[in-house]
Parts: sequence; C-alpha cells; structure tokens
Amino acid sequence: MNTLHAAADIVSFNPIDPMDWLRLFGSFAVYGVWFILFAETGLMAGFFLPGDSLLFVAGVFASDFLASEGIQLNIVGLLIGGPIAAIIGAQLGHWLGARYGRKLFDRPNSRFFRQEYVAKAEYYFQKFGPRRAIVLARFIPIVRTFMNPVAGVLGMSAKQFFIWNVIGAIIWVDGILLAAYFAAEQIVTAIGGADKIDKYLLPFIFVIVFISALPIFIEIIRERRAKKRAPHDTPTAPHATTASSPQRD
Repeated sequence: MNTLHAAADIVSFNPIDPMDWLRLFGSFAVYGVWFILFAETGLMAGFFLPGDSLLFVAGVFASDFLASEGIQLNIVGLLIGGPIAAIIGAQLGHWLGARYGRKLFDRPNSRFFRQEYVAKAEYYFQKFGPRRAIVLARFIPIVRTFMNPVAGVLGMSAKQFFIWNVIGAIIWVDGILLAAYFAAEQIVTAIGGADKIDKYLLPFIFVIVFISALPIFIEIIRERRAKKRAPHDTPTAPHATTASSPQRD
C-alpha cells in the first residue's frame, strides 16, 4: 500500500508547485530549498523551478502557525543558507557565461531552452545597466536564471558581479522569506485555518510574485514617461533660430 501511495505521489508531482517540493523533501526541506535556489539561478535547465513561490511558502511554513501540517522549516537555516545557495548558483552561471561565451547559447529552441529567454535577459542588462540588472533580475522568473550567464558573456567582471550578486540574493531571498514569515499568522487567520493552506496558496503566491516584480514595472513606466517628455523638451523650431541668427562653428 505504501508503494502505491509513493507511486501516486510521483505521478501527481507538479514541478512548479512549491508544496509538492516541500512534501518531496520532507524532513530535509531546508536543504531542498537550498538546492532549488541553486539550481534555478545556476543551471539554465532550472528556469522552470518555483523560486519566488517556494521562498514564500517556505517562509510561511517556517513559522509556528503551520507546524501541525507536517512541514516544519528552520527560519535561521533558510535566512542564512538560502542567499548562499542563490549566490553560488549565480556565480556558477556567470562563470559559465564568461568561460564559454556565446556558444553557451548556441543551441536550438527546445522544451528547456529558448533563445527569447537569452534575448530578454540581455535586454534588461542593457536597459538597466549591469548593477541594477543583476539585482532586479532576481525578481523576474526565467530572467534571473539567464541573466547570470548573459552577464558573463557580456564581460561583466567577476568582482563587480559578485558584489551585486550578493546584494540581490540577500534582498530577494531574505526579503520574501521574512515577509512571509511575519505575515504567517495573518495569512492563516485570513484563510480560516492552517488546513486550508493548499486551497488559498495560489492567490498569495500571485500577490508576492507581483509585489516582487514591482521594481521592474516602475522602471519601465519611468522610461516610457521619459521618452514621452523627450520630444517636448527638444526645441521645436530650430530652423527659425538658424535663419534669424548666424550659425556658430
């Protein structure tokens, strides 16, 4: 009977569901979270892994309010080991990009790779500059996976990358963990009990992912506003001034 239950769990396993990952890792859930963070940021095949949502769920379950659900995580281990795993993963990605260059992405589109992922990461790198791009990319699924090798390909120095990689990892990992950890009681109260966490998990995940992506939306809005103002800031009658006054060399 236990074998049948185990087989059923494997068949029904959803790789983008953070709860399935926590149940899979069981008593080793903290190490599992570390592994997911490393794989998502360091291995291009890990772009589909649930980084934001896993951090949020891990933060909630690290509190005492969901201990009865059978998944208990140590918040200290998450706060310390989580950023380290994300930093190491990103450093690996940067090293691979610097080591192998463009040929790292010289492959056809497949289920686990698309050229548009690389193009999007490169777009943000050029748009926001190396430092802001490394930090902001942490909050964008898929982009946070491909940004690291792209930074290596585009020649961002290892020293500069490491500094902003550390800053971005701490803000991303510990920020989401602490937000979920301190909001756990309110979350459990709002949904009417810990036994309903699965039913209401998705809306909470959506909210936390949306909030984490706000810096990107703000930057894009600012740039669009700046572009709209640019034509009005430019003199509209350059020919008239040229005709009425002598040209300067």
